[in-house]
Amino acid sequence: MLYVVGQVYGVTQLADIVYVVCRDSPIIKTFTDRLSPLADIHVEGMKDPRDIVVSRDDRQLYVADDYQFIWRVSVDDQSSYVKWLTTESSTDRFRVNTLSVTSRGLLVTSQYPPRLREYSTRDKQLLRVVEMPRYVDTLYHGVETTRGTFVIGHQGTSQYEDQWAVSELFTCYNIQIVIGMEVNGEVYFPRFREYCLLPKCRRKYANYYLQAEAGLRPSGP
Repeated sequence: MLYVVGQVYGVTQLADIVYVVCRDSPIIKTFTDRLSPLADIHVEGMKDPRDIVVSRDDRQLYVADDYQFIWRVSVDDQSSYVKWLTTESSTDRFRVNTLSVTSRGLLVTSQYPPRLREYSTRDKQLLRVVEMPRYVDTLYHGVETTRGTFVIGHQGTSQYEDQWAVSELFTCYNIQIVIGMEVNGEVYFPRFREYCLLPKCRRKYANYYLQAEAGLRPSGP
């Protein structure tokens, strides 16, 4: 089934309800999981949603808005919403581009500067900031894995500044699987795995993960 709602920027689902946000709209559209329309959620003050996620732990929707706000909306009381986080008065300014839920809270992806910020959904406390390797120019999205690592989509690698990549960030190292790069207007998909040492890390911890595969291998510790 196809249902036209506008320029969709974010979709999430809790149980059998689908939540959708569109560009330049203060409305969260809701549907059944068969895409039958339900009542809209009006969030007064929301300007330009960029992404939406739902936390199953607290049954709250989190909406990235206008690159600088995060709204929290209750799925049980849809008239209950609040501008939960703002970067307006922050001394460490950053863009709120996309969101994802982690085991401890909410992960905010910032394109500029490229980094991940994890917040507690209980008290908005900043739990950690994950810096990117210096060659990462643009960060598009990040998610936490069940192993506690992060998978990111980004542009800029140690090989090419215009290379698109999906990388897994470990505690002490970074393994990248490159999925796309642009050369003279043409997109190529080379297959190799490269190893990048993060600051203050010990190379020996990465050896287990770098098995024989076409690509680069790290030298010994």
